[in-house]
Amino acid sequence: MDFLKPGWFTEVSDFWPGTALSLEVKRVLHHEKSAFQDVLVLDTKSHGRVLVLDGLIQCTENDECSYQEAIAFLPLCSHPEPKSVLIVGGGDGGVAREVAKHPDVEKVVQVEIDALVLEVSRKYLPFVSVGLDHPKVTLNVGDGFEFLKNHVGEFDVVITDSCDPIGPAERLFQEPYFQLLKAALKPNGIICSQAGNPWSQIEHVSSTFRLCKSVFPTSAYAVTSVPTYPTGQIGFVLGTSNANGNFKEPVRIFTDQELENMGMRYYSANVHRAAFGLPRFLEKALRN
Repeated sequence: MDFLKPGWFTEVSDFWPGTALSLEVKRVLHHEKSAFQDVLVLDTKSHGRVLVLDGLIQCTENDECSYQEAIAFLPLCSHPEPKSVLIVGGGDGGVAREVAKHPDVEKVVQVEIDALVLEVSRKYLPFVSVGLDHPKVTLNVGDGFEFLKNHVGEFDVVITDSCDPIGPAERLFQEPYFQLLKAALKPNGIICSQAGNPWSQIEHVSSTFRLCKSVFPTSAYAVTSVPTYPTGQIGFVLGTSNANGNFKEPVRIFTDQELENMGMRYYSANVHRAAFGLPRFLEKALRN
């Protein structure tokens, strides 16, 4: 708080040097340090309630839909029959909320390392935390890295909703983790992991994509627009052992009425296709 101006929260990080985002705060709802990270919940003037972990904005009530819907439905709609899904991270519940909407999904297992994030999300962020208590969802408090070691060949889709590579999330951007993701998949399964933004983290994006490509014969990078994230964008790597996989064209296309019934605000088949349309500088970086 009060980094640049009293009454405002300002996000400042070495991950995006020279850039800061500020939100005017009506009140601080919760501030506490867990065993893993600093947890802050704010009620802001323009973006509703906001979850901040280690000083970095994770979601805001105003624009969380674009991130949650994209990280969930890009892999789900690239799989012909995504019955079983694992979520690593995602303690606010937003990804679980979206995954549970998909009519083909029968079982969602979620592993979140920080019990405090679950607690404060349930208390202060009901617009996303409803996902944690959906009847399709089984919630585990623990280390996703360790969980994967004991669950081989069980999931059609594995989604990693992590913070940037600091603190407990650092291991989720290394090769042993991606090998565990691959091992956890059923044949032709799909993974999707948060992978940074290309405008200020191009080296991080490129290295994460190279890592995914070294493990999976079919890989892709996609972007979504989130105004309160640095530079307004965030990206994901997707991978599958299916050598003939094609992420750019969804295999499941919902009608407008189906999307309306599911309460979708951001995702559609056209948004799916557009997510893989990358600017030339990014295409070049990923090729190289």
